[in-house]
Amino acid sequence: MSPRFALLPVLLLAACDRAADEGAQQQGALPQEKADLAADIAENLNPGLSGEIDRSQAGALMPTVELSQPDGSTLNTGALQGTPVLVNLWATWCAPCVVEMPMLDRLAQTYDGRLRVVTVSQDLRGGEVVAPFFDQYDFAKLEPWLDPDGDYPEALGGEGVLPMTVLYDASGREVWRVVGGYEWTGPEARRAIDAALAG
Repeated sequence: MSPRFALLPVLLLAACDRAADEGAQQQGALPQEKADLAADIAENLNPGLSGEIDRSQAGALMPTVELSQPDGSTLNTGALQGTPVLVNLWATWCAPCVVEMPMLDRLAQTYDGRLRVVTVSQDLRGGEVVAPFFDQYDFAKLEPWLDPDGDYPEALGGEGVLPMTVLYDASGREVWRVVGGYEWTGPEARRAIDAALAG
């Protein structure tokens, strides 16, 4: 095994506990070496991320939360109805989240016009760490949405575990969710999304 991938088990933890990792946020975004490694894993390996599709809350209405971007743009999630939406809660200090981001960007490109992918940072330092992260990766479709008041996890009934991703149909009703890292470019994800988009 290449020394570069020796950290693979560490990066592929099932999920990040927000409370346990708040101290890590004070250090800012992941160092370049770790971010590059996460991108390599997402691009070149099937990381076997442990999240699973959960339909137990299907039908729940998308919560209304006010999001913002570092440039001051705002988005009320209540206005997202009309197109299916995949909402991903993540943070720069959460290794599985970082692994997922390039995959989510490719997913957004693949389903452009049929599915909107909205990534919502839970970083306490907000744009200070999220803007450089987005600059570093130069995502084609993802936008740096922030949850400045940290309302989204509670609104989803989550327990502060990241990443958390929820698929909503065009009427704003939950279809399914995944808690923990997930292989968003794999065949299982494609089948689940295609089935949801087909109605």
